[in-house]
Amino acid sequence: MQTSDLIKVAVGDVEPNRARGGDLRVLLSPKTCGATSGFMGVGALEPGEFVSEHYHPYSEEFFHAVEGRVLLRVDGRELVLEPGESFMVPIGVRHRIENPGSGTARVAFFLSPLAPRPELGHVDCEPLPGEGAPPEVGGAR
Repeated sequence: MQTSDLIKVAVGDVEPNRARGGDLRVLLSPKTCGATSGFMGVGALEPGEFVSEHYHPYSEEFFHAVEGRVLLRVDGRELVLEPGESFMVPIGVRHRIENPGSGTARVAFFLSPLAPRPELGHVDCEPLPGEGAPPEVGGAR
């Protein structure tokens, strides 16, 4: 890649998707920057909000708490991430993300490797709390 091909994506340039809960924004992905090995984004959860339980048949998911406390329910167990702490969910393991606190919780996430096709990369395990279609991987405005 040459320097003329450098691509950056701002949070404000990506529409939030709330179909699975919270405010999820995929920032760097095959669609937004030509990524070939995974995708990353950020999520914001208001008090009591959650991202519904799901798993990824092809990808590990990495979480990093940026602000607030994040409760991860991973395969029936609970783990709390404080700001500055990270956790990896292995391939095929069910997980749910919640904000048990009184302020906004913010996380960064990264998934890798990519599924063979985007529609195969995510399996929902409970009803979706939000409105609209489930998120598509990437897609700046």
